[in-house]
Order: sequence, then structure tokens, then C-alpha cells
Amino acid sequence: MEAIYDLYRQYPSVQTDTRKLKEGDLFFAIKGPNYNGNLFAEKAIAMGAAYAFVEEAVPGGSGRIIQTGNTLATLQELAKFHRMQFGGSRQSPGAIPFIAITGSNGKTTTKELVHEVLSSNYITYTTEGNLNNHIGIPLTILKIKPDAQMAVIEMGANHLQEIAGYCQYAMPTHGLITNIGKAHLEGFGGIENVKKGKGELFDYLKANDGVAFVNEDDAAVQSIAMGIAQKISYGKAGKDISGRIIKSDPFAQILLEGDHPLEIKTKLAGGYNLPNVLAAVCIGRYFKIADERIVQSIEKYQPTNSRSQIIHQDGNTIILDAYNANPASMKAAIENFAGITGNKKILLLGSMMELGDDSPKEHAALIELIDHYQWDDVVLVGDNFNRLEHRYVKCENALAAREWLQKKQLSAAQILIKGSRSVQMEKVLE
Repeated sequence: MEAIYDLYRQYPSVQTDTRKLKEGDLFFAIKGPNYNGNLFAEKAIAMGAAYAFVEEAVPGGSGRIIQTGNTLATLQELAKFHRMQFGGSRQSPGAIPFIAITGSNGKTTTKELVHEVLSSNYITYTTEGNLNNHIGIPLTILKIKPDAQMAVIEMGANHLQEIAGYCQYAMPTHGLITNIGKAHLEGFGGIENVKKGKGELFDYLKANDGVAFVNEDDAAVQSIAMGIAQKISYGKAGKDISGRIIKSDPFAQILLEGDHPLEIKTKLAGGYNLPNVLAAVCIGRYFKIADERIVQSIEKYQPTNSRSQIIHQDGNTIILDAYNANPASMKAAIENFAGITGNKKILLLGSMMELGDDSPKEHAALIELIDHYQWDDVVLVGDNFNRLEHRYVKCENALAAREWLQKKQLSAAQILIKGSRSVQMEKVLE
């Protein structure tokens, strides 16, 4: 690994996708069930890659194609070797904090808020977009430069032992589980396994004298945190950081409670963002960032990528929260939307995915929730909703929902658009 790391130090930009490749990059040819990066190794060299790492014999390349064993394992080992340069634990000389964030809902928004807060005081590197899996996390680590003072790593998972694996090369010193909910039930095999899978982060911290930031409003997270020596809590009734929503119409406005109460006016749609904001405050204060900077950082954060975004289009106010969806986040979004001011409210909801055998029950529960409120129109998109009996507009996909919306020619309406990533509900606005 030392020899590969020496090459990385000369060419410290790594890609696994030739579409993103730049001259002088290292290319790792990853092989998966539906793709084979080895087939693109020669192309990568022709495009200017310094070296290409492959696991299958590839002709040509003028000695710049290097055959290793499993290239994914090599990428992960390289990431671990680089991670070790920043100290392997909190007790290591010159170590910097590596803060891992996982959970069923809100982990990307929390990660972005934490990054904004920490960046106000420290040179901080973080996960770009949602590069939070077995390929994205190593790439994130390898983008961390020697000047780093902090790193924030998002970890997504849909099966047991996934986060435990990430921890072996990310080696977090601090960690946060946003919440435990009914997400990826199909892969985990049930809510108890979701709890175990997400809890693998706290298991690692417990075994390595790490620090946990604990959401006191989530009983499952509290139970997972038992046994961790160093815990800092936050929530509506958090022992260390507490706060509450004072307004969410449409942006979340939050009061931080304590001896010196503070108000935070976010640009995030929905009161359900309260724990995400409190987590960022909690981490900021732990690392001794002044309250004024914390508040400024959170208030300037503008959400993107279809997460809690407010969009004004054609005279309508649209809440676009279509990056992902599960039963808990759907319920929170619907209830929040029902509570905001508006005379012409429209719901456009895409199906929830990866719920396994629980899917019919969870979609039926959402239809029942929708029935409790008055709406001008409700459009339900995808088979998981539309296999069920309901009285609302049925659309096969997001493009059909877009056609419906365009024909309505709405004005002065309030519209909530939400659904699982694979439904691509953002296409409704294209």
C-alpha cells in the first residue's frame, strides 16, 4: 500500500467514473453486478489518467495500468492509509476530529449544517452530495487535504454490517445518529435491524473511546448510546442543547433555550428540521465555536438538491423535498405542510421504496393521514400508492404528474412535492 500511496501523493485526485475524469487523476476500475470499470481503463489512460488500477488483465496503457487484487478493496485500503495520516484516534498526536453522521432521516441536511458551522472556524472537509456508500466514503476521505482541521463523513446504509465496514477505514472519533426510522426495511429486514445497523456507528465509538452526539428526542438513539462514556445530548428536552420551533410557515424558525436564548431563522422548509439544526448547534458548541458564528452559519445555509427547498415558480410557492422519502419523513412533511398558511394546497407525492413486505401497510397509512386534512388536489405517483384503493389522482410516474400540473395552470397555490429518490419527483418541475 505504501507504493500506491506514494502514487496518490503525486496524483492526489481519484476517480471511479471516466465521465468525471481529469488529466492527472488516478482511475480505479470498480467492478459491480451491473458494470465493469475494467472495460474503461484504456479509455481512462487515453483521457489523461496518470494511472489506472484494475483487477482484470487489460492490454496496453504503457505501464500505467496496474493490476491489483480487488480494486474496491484497494481503494478502501488506500483511503484508510490516508485517514491514518490524520491520526487514528482522538488520542493520536496531531489527530483531527472525524465526525461520522448516519440515521434514517435528515443525515445529509445535518451534515451540510454541521459543515457550515465548523467551516466558520476550521478548515473542514465533508462528503460531497450523497457520496455516502462503500465507494463514496473512500473517495470522500481521499479528497481530504493535509491542511484539514476537521472532517465530516456521511454514512448511508441499507443492510447490517455496512456502517461497521465504513468505520474500519473512516475511523470516526465522533459520531451522530440523526434518528431511527422505517427506511430501507427491505435490506435491513425490519426496524430492529435498522436500529442495529445504524447503531454500528455508536458500537465503534464505544469500542474506541469516541464521542457521541445524542438526539434525546429519539428513544431508539438514546438506547443505542448506552454505554458510551462521552455523550453530549440535544433535542427539545436535551440536557446539553435544547430548543423548539417557534414558527415554520414556511421556513423553520428556532429558539435555542438556556441562560441566553437565541433565535435562528433558517432557510429550511419545515419544523421537522429542528433536530438537524440542534445537532449542528450541539457540535458547534462542543468545538467551542461562538454562538454568533453558529447562528450566522445556519441562517446563511441555503438547501439544494431537492431537500427542504422553497421554490417560487409561476406565482406558486413550492416545497420541494424530493430527494428521499420513508414513512417518518413523509408523515412529518405532510403534517408540516398541513399547518402552513395557504388557501390552495396541492400534494404531489411519489411512492416510497425499499419497504419490503411493509410497503402496502405504510402507503395505506399515508393515504389515511392525507384523508384527515383538506386539500385542493392530491396526486399520488407510482405503483406502491396506486395498487391501493384511494380517491386521489393517480399518475404512473413523475412525468405524468408533470403533465397533470401543467394542465392545471395553477397560480397562488402552495405545493408539496415529495417522494423516494428513484421516483425522481423533481421532474415534476422541469
